[in-house]
Amino acid sequence: MATHALEIAGLFLGGVGMVGTVAVTVMPQWRVSAFIENNIVVFENFWEGLWMNCVRQANIRMQCKIYDSLLALSPDLQAARGLMCAASVMPFLAFMMAILGMKCTRCTGDNEKVKAHILLTAGIIFIITGMVVLIPVSWVANAIIRDFYNPIVNVAQKRELGEALYLGWTTALVLIVGGALFCCVFCCNEKSSSYRYSIPSHRTTQKSYHTGKKSRLLQKSVCVVVYVFLTLL
Repeated sequence: MATHALEIAGLFLGGVGMVGTVAVTVMPQWRVSAFIENNIVVFENFWEGLWMNCVRQANIRMQCKIYDSLLALSPDLQAARGLMCAASVMPFLAFMMAILGMKCTRCTGDNEKVKAHILLTAGIIFIITGMVVLIPVSWVANAIIRDFYNPIVNVAQKRELGEALYLGWTTALVLIVGGALFCCVFCCNEKSSSYRYSIPSHRTTQKSYHTGKKSRLLQKSVCVVVYVFLTLL
C-alpha cells in the first residue's frame, strides 16, 4: 500500500514537471527589464525568451516578435533552447513508462519485477530531465546577474531574472523528487522480494544465489544514487 502511494505521488509530480518543462520552454519571460525613461514617464517591460522577445508599454500594449535566426540569441539562450527542447521530450517518455509500470496497469503483465525495473527507468529519466532543466536555467540566471553588476554594460541593456527562471527551478526540483520517489518504489519492491526469499532451502541453486546477489547490489546502488540527489537538494 505504501509503494502504491509512492507510485501515485511520483506520477503526479512527474506530470506536473512535464507540464512545467513545456511552460518554461515557451515562456518569453526568461530575461526581463523594467525601467523609466528620463523624460517620459512610461514603463517599458522588455521580455526575452527562447523563441521571441516582447515589449510591453504602460502595461497596456504588448508587441512580440519571433527571432529571425538562432544567431540573434545570446550564447546562453542558444544553449538553453537546445537543452529545453530535449527536456520537453524526456519527461513525456518517462511519464508513459511510469504509467506502464504502475501496479494498476496490466499492459506489461503481472510480473512485479518487470514493472519495478520500468519504474526505475522512468525515475532515472525524470531525475536526468530535472538536471537538464536546471543547467540552462542556472546558466541564464548566472549571465543575468553577472551583467547586472558589470559597470561596463549599459543600464538600458541590463536585465533581471524572469518568471520563467523561477518556474524552471521549481520544475527541476519537482522532476527530481518525482524520479526519486520511483527509485524508492524500486528499492522497496526489491527489499520485499529479498525478504520474502531470504529463508534458505535445500532447493536453492547457485544460479538463484547469484541472481539475488546482483539484485541486492543493484538495490544498494539505486538507494545510494537517490540519497546523493536528495542530499544535494
